[in-house]
Amino acid sequence: MPRWLAAPVSLLFWATCVVLVLLWTPLIGVYRLFTFRSDPDRYRVGFLFHRIAVVAAHLNPFWDFRVVDGVHPDPRRPYVFVANHESNADPFLVAMVPWEMKWLSKKSIFDIPLLGWMMHVAGDVEVDRGNKESAHQAMIEMRERLDRKLSIIVFPQGTRSRDGSVGPFRDGAFRLAIEAGVDVVPLAVSGTLESLPKGSIAFDETSATVTVLPPVSTKGLTIEDAPRLAGEVRGLIARAIGAPTSESSSAPPPPPTEPAAAS
Repeated sequence: MPRWLAAPVSLLFWATCVVLVLLWTPLIGVYRLFTFRSDPDRYRVGFLFHRIAVVAAHLNPFWDFRVVDGVHPDPRRPYVFVANHESNADPFLVAMVPWEMKWLSKKSIFDIPLLGWMMHVAGDVEVDRGNKESAHQAMIEMRERLDRKLSIIVFPQGTRSRDGSVGPFRDGAFRLAIEAGVDVVPLAVSGTLESLPKGSIAFDETSATVTVLPPVSTKGLTIEDAPRLAGEVRGLIARAIGAPTSESSSAPPPPPTEPAAAS
């Protein structure tokens, strides 16, 4: 697609996302009303809500997104899924995995009208970056999801990559997995860096994949092992996508126990 056409087509896509939110809102409301008793854990309503990102990804003419899954995790077994973070396109790609996960997302996303309401209805978890009380509450809520046999998805890298390297992982999600006694499943995101460059609303034509890696057991680990586990999973993801692990970045590593959210 010619560069002069990319900007207006990108704006058209964002307008389409607004229309999708407007259409999805009553659908989610009615579905939740009729499944309130039969779906107390909000598994089905969450799965329906998160399909909005899949529909949007298929409608984007710039993107060729696909899932590579030779693992096939049990969809009703709780896992802590963790993914590297390349761009704002990552949630659209990761949402294409065929099972439900509750998302940890930053407050500014929850503040978007209608979309934020649907995220609350779906059982996603809000965190206010830099707010220790909010981070603590998010950890409690994610543990509650795991205890109810629901998986969660976290981007422990925190901030998006500028060069494709896999930056340091916060260890909060790994502490949570150890405490809950659940496996960590790495999701290796590759190719989205150029699909939506940081600071831009215009897309580039991109082929991207999310590869499901084998679960990493937390059996026999203690909280003190969380940083080592975070480093191990980070290395697995980096090797899967052929990316370096950036030990030095423009900002120091975030506090170890603060969860990271999708940007």
